[in-house]
Amino acid sequence: MLAQLRRGTEIRPAGAWNAVEAIDCVVLDANDRQRRRIVLAGEKGTTFLLDLENPATLRDGDGLVLDDGSIVAVRGIAEGLTEIAASSAFDLMRFAWHIGNRHAALQVTEQKLRIRRDHVLEAMLRQMGAALTPVDAPFDPEAGAPSDQGADHHGG
Repeated sequence: MLAQLRRGTEIRPAGAWNAVEAIDCVVLDANDRQRRRIVLAGEKGTTFLLDLENPATLRDGDGLVLDDGSIVAVRGIAEGLTEIAASSAFDLMRFAWHIGNRHAALQVTEQKLRIRRDHVLEAMLRQMGAALTPVDAPFDPEAGAPSDQGADHHGG
């Protein structure tokens, strides 16, 4: 069966390709966007084998180039996140350090941080003076961050 599938072997970063040209779109959460090899099916039914040379983190807006030259868009599914704001750059760095020290996945935006909703981390950050806002958005944590296994940190 795998020999009959089209193969996706290249990632075009968001902004480096024309999204209007996409033949289909795969919608994945942040954990499912950390891949090397998997069969994926797009919303319009395009089925293909993602077959990358090395494991990669797919980002919201990336394009997967198939062996016939067509491109399938990658979209991040909206996840329950907490957006973290600070009154200073120093405090924002301090919050990021404490989140990383707890091995939680973290997304850095220009002015704020994002984590998956976690009542323990949120309580810690509130105590430290962070302004927290719940948001539903695609989660694009920093590459190399450990996958989020939930608050109890068990699993595979």
